[in-house]
Amino acid sequence: MDRSTLLHQLECYTSDYSEELLFKNQFIELLQHPDSFQRTHLPGHITGSAWIVDASKKSALLIHHAKLNRWLQPGGHADGDENVLRVALREAEEETGVKEYKIISDTIFDLDIHTIPNRKDFPEHLHYDIRYLVQAKTEDELILSDESFNVAWIKFDELSSVTNNNPSINRMVEKVKRLL
Repeated sequence: MDRSTLLHQLECYTSDYSEELLFKNQFIELLQHPDSFQRTHLPGHITGSAWIVDASKKSALLIHHAKLNRWLQPGGHADGDENVLRVALREAEEETGVKEYKIISDTIFDLDIHTIPNRKDFPEHLHYDIRYLVQAKTEDELILSDESFNVAWIKFDELSSVTNNNPSINRMVEKVKRLL
């Protein structure tokens, strides 16, 4: 996958969620900039995430992100890599310890743009997050990275309370339930 493939996927992407349709146009606009895959590009840059589900598609593997102090799906900066699916899988392995994933689809599963707060070494900025749907085995050993307070499988019916009713997490849960 490269920038042109990603642009094509974005142009073809459809959603029942109005916010994603708005995001789609913003992603396409961002990708016109040559540095859009670099974490230094402001006001925002591309990130890749993995929405990891179990075989029953009733639980998700999340990390309790240390810097943001929130439960989120694994993901991170592209750092110049235009293959955002590879970025998502790399970040998933680094942040959970799970090494084997079944890619349910190599097309975009979800789009989100969210604000990352100001830090002492970097200003507030936007993450243009492209999410992919993957599956992992719940019996695989989980490893806690230094970027997280915790990593755990969480049942869909518990996610809303654990994530403080995070709309983008809820949206991904709803999308998976539609697949069943």
